[in-house]
Amino acid sequence: QVQLVESGGGLVQAGGSLRLSCAASGRTLSTYAMGWFRQAPGKEREFVAGISWSGGSTYYANSVKGRFAISRDNAKNTVYLQMNSLKPEDTAVYYCAADITGRGSPTARYEHWGQGTQVTVSP
Repeated sequence: QVQLVESGGGLVQAGGSLRLSCAASGRTLSTYAMGWFRQAPGKEREFVAGISWSGGSTYYANSVKGRFAISRDNAKNTVYLQMNSLKPEDTAVYYCAADITGRGSPTARYEHWGQGTQVTVSP
């Protein structure tokens, strides 16, 4: 089992940057592929980015390609989401999730979830 805690959310102006962190406890994080998801008011939860267990493969939603970057530091049991050139439409609660499949793809089985962290981008 693994427990996930997100941090780093907050209020930022459009065009700014934030770096989200997801700290894991329990099982070693390297066991899992990791993903970031977000849910905006009135919308369903959406895949944002994913990374394989080794970090060798990454996946991004089209809406964030070129602006967001997912990375991981397995030695620190932490996954990051660097968010640049933020837009108001990026406003959402962001969640990290873990899955043992190892791919980090949008359709992977994400079975462990953090509590979420709010990201608000003002125009």
